Amino acid sequence: MEKKKVAFVCVHNSCRSQIAEALGKHFAGDKYDFYSAGTETKPAINQDAVRLVKEIYGIDMEKTQYSKLISDIPSVDIVITMGCNVQCPYLPCEHREDWGLDDPTGKSDDEFIKVIKIIESKVKEL
Repeated sequence: MEKKKVAFVCVHNSCRSQIAEALGKHFAGDKYDFYSAGTETKPAINQDAVRLVKEIYGIDMEKTQYSKLISDIPSVDIVITMGCNVQCPYLPCEHREDWGLDDPTGKSDDEFIKVIKIIESKVKEL
């Protein structure tokens, strides 16, 4: 049976959606194919996100992931937006939900870890 494709979408595809892609592959890669994308890209993944995901899970996001646009990913079955309010892009899909997460960019490690742990629990609920 073909795996369902899940896309995590936010504006810049550098922080929350990248963390979700990494944790999705880590915890549920046997059940789903995961992608992340944004309406704009950043030259690099958020360095605090990279560092903390490496510390907590031993995953190096920079080895397997990069910032990409919605047009760069295949068509998907499930779209999960990260809480990007007005500018949430539209992707055709069977199921859509918004996780409403605050962007932790520029905040303390504690704030980052809170967001990372919320993403982990939501990924496991899929």
